[in-house]
Amino acid sequence: MHRTLRVRAIGLVAAAAFSAATPAFGQAPPSSPPPQSASPAGLRLSLAEAIALALRQQPTIRSAQQSQVAAEARVPQARSGYYPRVDWLTSAGRSQTFSTSQKRPITGNSFSTALEGRQLLYDFGKTAALVDEARAGIRVAGGELERVRDVVVQNVRQAYFGLLQARRLVAVADASLARAELNLRSATGFFDVGTKPKSDVTKAEVEVANARVNVIRARNNVRFAETSLANALGLEATVPVEIEDILTYEPVALDPGALLSEALGNRPELLQAQARLDTARAQLAGARAGFWPDLNLTGAYGGSSDDPSLHEAWSIMATLSWNLFQGFFTVSKIRETEALVETARANSDTLELQVRLEVEQAYIAVVEAGERITATEKAVESAQENLRLAQGRYDAGIGTILDLTEAQLSLTNAEADQIRALTDYRVGLAVVDRVVGRP
Repeated sequence: MHRTLRVRAIGLVAAAAFSAATPAFGQAPPSSPPPQSASPAGLRLSLAEAIALALRQQPTIRSAQQSQVAAEARVPQARSGYYPRVDWLTSAGRSQTFSTSQKRPITGNSFSTALEGRQLLYDFGKTAALVDEARAGIRVAGGELERVRDVVVQNVRQAYFGLLQARRLVAVADASLARAELNLRSATGFFDVGTKPKSDVTKAEVEVANARVNVIRARNNVRFAETSLANALGLEATVPVEIEDILTYEPVALDPGALLSEALGNRPELLQAQARLDTARAQLAGARAGFWPDLNLTGAYGGSSDDPSLHEAWSIMATLSWNLFQGFFTVSKIRETEALVETARANSDTLELQVRLEVEQAYIAVVEAGERITATEKAVESAQENLRLAQGRYDAGIGTILDLTEAQLSLTNAEADQIRALTDYRVGLAVVDRVVGRP
């Protein structure tokens, strides 16, 4: 009688501990946000604040910005061909010649100085082609800047949700360890009263050891995720960052046709490809203009002297320069630029196909993740009920430790799968924003 009461007492203690370690059927699964503690020495950031910080901090953005500044500076360089060029020319020299009539060397000094101006009158579109090429270069650089910004935003979102997932998985690992330790206490108690074999205790000890390893691994994954987020923000890896837990499921209706239309109109890579095509066309126009002459006006005013006095001198002339033969350079240049135009057009078409594929893949990934969330919710509920039943059978002495540990493993896996599905869904929405070109 005394043994029966003791066994029942152990079962009641185990059931109470199990209820504390496992959510009841119908309650929110472990995917609900765990409590957070703010880091006093670090940053506490919402997702929007993290994105804003990355856009300020990331060196890749600064590099793209300076590339755009350089591209903008090339336009006035190209346009400078339309304006006059003014040079100040000065020369001084001393020469000596031998006079056969005087039978002696004659030494002379020379000096000249002048302002010379040169104005292009017409070059059949050579300068205009350079200006068009420079302007297209600005659009190329602007598209690259937008692309880099989009990549930075997506990296921050992925790292942000990756850290939330890692922290949620720590909570799952801790709960699994608590259940394993509960099993060990129950198995030890049953063994002490002689109702369970020693093998149950050994099996429970193995499960506790494995659960502790999983906790260690989960906590290390959090540190890796924190480092990844700091890197995505453009910060040192040692800077502590605290974030808000927003790993929740919010259904979003997506129209693949509308997404594709938005992507084709917004993607900076497509705008960049069109700008590269315009650049190649401008180069082709400049190469074809090489068949035509250049008309320039040149004027100079100054003085020259070969004795102590300086004599005034001026000149003005129009020059028509026409290259008639340059070793087939112009013909070869035209062939090169025509090939560049076709290459740019083919690259634009290839990129459009890639964008269409990315939009379709992103849409499928979001839909699949949403369906997985619904399925994993049911899986968690079923696993919780299965564990409750397995615990009850084991406490009643009609179940095995193997059945109990398998039920606990199923619950742990279901909880982890639900967290991963939530993460994949939120990351998938971030990818959708990226592939359609949203800011």
